[in-house]
Amino acid sequence: MSALKVNIDTFETLVLQASFERLVVLDISAEWCAPCNRLAPIITSVVAEFDEAKLLLTNIEAEDENMKIAGRYQVRGFPTVIAFIDGQEVDRFHSTQAPDFVRHFIDTNLAKVI
Repeated sequence: MSALKVNIDTFETLVLQASFERLVVLDISAEWCAPCNRLAPIITSVVAEFDEAKLLLTNIEAEDENMKIAGRYQVRGFPTVIAFIDGQEVDRFHSTQAPDFVRHFIDTNLAKVI
């Protein structure tokens, strides 16, 4: 499963509203960011191991108007990955992480979905 691209105009629907149906993981990254480029294939690969009905991977490019989303969630560096359930942030991590870390992050947050 590849990440669903979102922007400031689609964020409310594709991230917040969707998180009432399943866990939504938002990868906030930047094209010029080396750690972001290292994390992208890791997170995509790990997410593919999970049921799409329970998990949605989204990505927002931190540029222009989209920076308002990063500001709203007080993102201090890229990449930042945020888990959403029922329209609320429930967890996050920063920087490139190993597949096992990402897998644990998703498992932990899937367990929070009622």
